[in-house]
Amino acid sequence: MRQVYLDEKIEQYIVDIVCATRAPQDYKLDKFSPLISYGCSPRASINLALAAKAYAFIKRRGYVIPEDVRAICMDVMRHRLGLTYEAEAENVTAEQMIQEILNVVEVP
Repeated sequence: MRQVYLDEKIEQYIVDIVCATRAPQDYKLDKFSPLISYGCSPRASINLALAAKAYAFIKRRGYVIPEDVRAICMDVMRHRLGLTYEAEAENVTAEQMIQEILNVVEVP
């Protein structure tokens, strides 16, 4: 599984997804700034890359595509994103935020 190819563009895509949880204003997601207590750590990007490789391997491919990252992103990141009390009061979930991030971050 570790021999599955991960292109630099896909690596940058993963980093952008994780960075969007830490600095949403940089990705035109200003509405999330008051709702995120803490964003995903760098370990999230490492585990997202490993999980994407595993997913590609399961799909019998020797390389990762953006759809692999999107397919497993929710499972890897949902518990790593800390929400504020305002987010809970507005019934905003981590899943909703991650989905919006995936919709906004440019796919390579």
